[in-house]
Amino acid sequence: MTKVLAEDLARRLATQAVHAGQVPDPLAGAVMTPIYQTSTYIQDGLGRNKGYEYARTRNPTREALERNVAVLEGGRHGFAFSSGLAAVDATLKLLSAGDHVVCGENVYGGTHRQMTHIWARLGLTFTFVDAAETERIAAAVTPRTKMIYAETPTNPMMRLCDLRAAGEIAQRAGALFVVDNTFATPCFQRPLQDGADIVLHSTTKYLNGHSDMVGGLLVLTRDDLAERIAFIQNGSGAVPGPFDCWLALRGTKTLALRMRQHDANGRRIAAWLTTHPMVEQVYYPGLPSHPQHELACRQMKGFGGMISVELGSVDRARRVAERTKIFVLAESLGGVESLIGHPASMTHASVPPEMRRAMGLTDSLVRLSVGIEDVDDLIADLDQALGGA
Repeated sequence: MTKVLAEDLARRLATQAVHAGQVPDPLAGAVMTPIYQTSTYIQDGLGRNKGYEYARTRNPTREALERNVAVLEGGRHGFAFSSGLAAVDATLKLLSAGDHVVCGENVYGGTHRQMTHIWARLGLTFTFVDAAETERIAAAVTPRTKMIYAETPTNPMMRLCDLRAAGEIAQRAGALFVVDNTFATPCFQRPLQDGADIVLHSTTKYLNGHSDMVGGLLVLTRDDLAERIAFIQNGSGAVPGPFDCWLALRGTKTLALRMRQHDANGRRIAAWLTTHPMVEQVYYPGLPSHPQHELACRQMKGFGGMISVELGSVDRARRVAERTKIFVLAESLGGVESLIGHPASMTHASVPPEMRRAMGLTDSLVRLSVGIEDVDDLIADLDQALGGA
């Protein structure tokens, strides 16, 4: 089990991002955590080893990443997985057949697909609600509810879940409260402080920040939950390789710096988009026009670089997505480079069309992952693409 050190919790986030969870290399004093590219470890004798026996169970590079992100989230335990969906899978393995989950309706399409196509077949039941309306979460709770699962902000409609209110509902129900914090990152939001039991990340995204690895991570505070997750991590074996862990650890060192630029660019571009005649609606919690802007200001320290834009017609959305020069048409998000995507046919294609329509996720919606390039260049790129549409 990877557990953080008390002294790592006393520093500010930017310092923690660079240093937390990492110990000096005992061989050469390397500044960067080495890549322990090994599957097994020499043992001193039967039942005697240096704390490492087999790399699925423990790897020093992976442990450094786990400690680092746990500190950033204000948790005590971190667990890395081979993908964000592997982290979702491990979280749901805390439950048993017959248990009920209340889940926000506007979660990542892969999360929805895993819940409805895999776990529902194995005996879990799910109720999907608009988690932006706390009373709907409360109304969906039953005596069999064992978990409340939320993304905030949501992907891609940028709705918020009131973390403290949802956490209180989960506590009253005796249910676990799980929060996907991928969009906000610990720079802008700390769900554990607002009642979450487990914080989930796709490390593929902002934590890594360079679009060159795939991974997931869980952070929690409770020792009892940590023991269960550690067993699931080892028993199911969906762990990342040491090189991917090293890439993510390299990424977290610049997280605070990158998120400031993502946020600054996101605010500028969102405000500019609201003035463009080709744009029908902009979804961004940093805009005063966002219906939950007050909650965003209270719950978040920044708004980030994720923006969704309603363009009014699928043809216009297609033309804009295909005409950008700096914004690259691609899946994923959170890298230093700017991306544009079409959720209805890409990230959320597996969500039933009627459910997409109900939450406002139209075929004419495009999603922007605003990178750290010069913001005037990004605005000019969007301007020419919208003009051509």
